[in-house]
Amino acid sequence: MSTMKVLDEDFSSWKCATCGHNLNPSPVELEYLDSRFNVELPACPDCGFVLIPEELALGKMAEVERMLEDK
Repeated sequence: MSTMKVLDEDFSSWKCATCGHNLNPSPVELEYLDSRFNVELPACPDCGFVLIPEELALGKMAEVERMLEDK
């Protein structure tokens, strides 16, 4: 399965609050109701912290959740 790019914004100047490293676009597997999605999200290369921006969580992700719940 290929990784989808879901963000246009550049988060490379953001730093991990735990490690202090810059966040890099990284492949991440998200799971909801037994469905899995491979997406690219900003993540810390050291501790693995993944940033899910509010606009994504309340927008596209919320829409996909509603669609899966309606199945």
